Amino acid sequence: MRTLEERLGYHFRDRRLLENALTHSSYANEHHLGAVGSNERLEFLGDSVLGMVVADDLFHRYARLPEGELTRMRAQLVCETSLARVARELELGSALRLGKGEESCGGRERPSIIADAVEAVLAAVYLDSGSIREPRRIIRHFLLEHVDEVRELVRDHKTRLQELVQRRSGQVLSYHMVSQSGPDHNKSFEMEVRLNGVAIGSGSGRSKKEAEQMAARAAIAKLGE
Repeated sequence: MRTLEERLGYHFRDRRLLENALTHSSYANEHHLGAVGSNERLEFLGDSVLGMVVADDLFHRYARLPEGELTRMRAQLVCETSLARVARELELGSALRLGKGEESCGGRERPSIIADAVEAVLAAVYLDSGSIREPRRIIRHFLLEHVDEVRELVRDHKTRLQELVQRRSGQVLSYHMVSQSGPDHNKSFEMEVRLNGVAIGSGSGRSKKEAEQMAARAAIAKLGE
């Protein structure tokens, strides 16, 4: 736990809070600790702490963005994949207390488990410090430093492109798949966007929708917008 505290840049006054945050329900069940002995209650609180801090930051950082785009950005920042990345950066999995069954099934690397533990740790920091200041610092360092990448990912380039071409009547946009590759769990798609049948941009992504967005982004750049 000391190593984890160093990575967080925060030292607990009540280390029982951190211990609780690192206790998975499988361990609590095996050791008859009861429902309050696992990190699930802290996870519940941490989810709200995380959501509030991220929403507050996005609200003030992007004063001109509409609610829909802010919502998509927040969802991307606090999703399981994003939190699991933070957990791996903190090497949180090595500090977890897991039941024997969960341990043998690779629980220390399971995204759902380590992502939930991040939320629990944030709640523990919030309770131990008595304010939102320390959780905010941690969230800004480990999550919000990637906010510009996330904004680019969730921007609705397709809508922007549609609005752009509709300035002239009779314009028809269409999207076509150029190729797909990779195994089922790690597909890569390449899509092409055409204006009146002529290709004006292409892009790739892990889903067709993402590839379409990247194609629309390329088309906007080509059209000089």
